[in-house]
Amino acid sequence: MLFRILLCATLLITMMIPVAQADPYDMVVLQGLDKVTARVSRLETPVGQFVRFGTLDIVARKCDKRPPEEQPESAAFLDISESKPGEPASSVFRGWMFASSPALNSMEHPVYDVWVLDCKNMASNSEETSLPAGSE
Repeated sequence: MLFRILLCATLLITMMIPVAQADPYDMVVLQGLDKVTARVSRLETPVGQFVRFGTLDIVARKCDKRPPEEQPESAAFLDISESKPGEPASSVFRGWMFASSPALNSMEHPVYDVWVLDCKNMASNSEETSLPAGSE
């Protein structure tokens, strides 16, 4: 009987605690490193579209970001494949990458490193770039 009361109380308390939901965004901001040339590139790509970095083809399937009042976190589900001339494309990485912990689920590649920086919406990006100078 005491077990049932504790169980019901626990369920009631957990139902009352708000759960932080990540908001979906339509653009992912990535950073890539070419380990051979030491070139660092910032890549901004819409979700669902391919972007090329060296021999890598990267497509973000989903990009989520927590609301500003929560602990900051951006996460993207990425498909990364490598296309070399004369060879079929091979999958290098498929999974979630987290901006706050890039080493948690990193891409293993001898030449390139890719990690998530942020998620944003294209509409907010175009508004920022269309502001006249001095209006900030």
